[in-house]
Amino acid sequence: MDTIRLRLWTADDIDLLRAANTPEMTAHLNGPETEEQIIDRNERYLRLGAAGEARNFVIVDAQDVPLGSIAYWRADWRGEPVLEAGWFVLPEAQGRGVAARALALVIDDAREHRGERHLLTAFPAADNAASNGVCRRGGFTQTGTFTEEFRGADLTMNEWALALDGSGADTFPTAPR
Repeated sequence: MDTIRLRLWTADDIDLLRAANTPEMTAHLNGPETEEQIIDRNERYLRLGAAGEARNFVIVDAQDVPLGSIAYWRADWRGEPVLEAGWFVLPEAQGRGVAARALALVIDDAREHRGERHLLTAFPAADNAASNGVCRRGGFTQTGTFTEEFRGADLTMNEWALALDGSGADTFPTAPR
């Protein structure tokens, strides 16, 4: 099994966003972003990271080759402040457990930097079997499904949550009625 580690995102990592901005890689996200949106995303990663609002990482192998990205940021879910996670793994690194191992590392990091937020959430597209499997393997509990507009079209996502403080699924907020 390949050794991986996480390193904090830098301005030089914008090419990783470009590499992941293909129709295949964004099929579960309603398609690619424009170059302007990629530049904005990179700037947002840097700005939120500097402000302590998010922790964005590059997933690298033992030779420091980028394999993908994983991050978490402050969000609200069902009226409660949480951390939300998201990730991608480049095609050449898929199918090797990279995302699941990176999520385990980011869970440890989120536990260390969570502040008052006790939940880590993730919202992969409902039809993204790989990312939903990563959530399951990561110990998350699926709590529901919802549809909202994302990149100009409806996207149905599964809701996954993990209690970072060990409090368990019985502390998850209920879905609004």
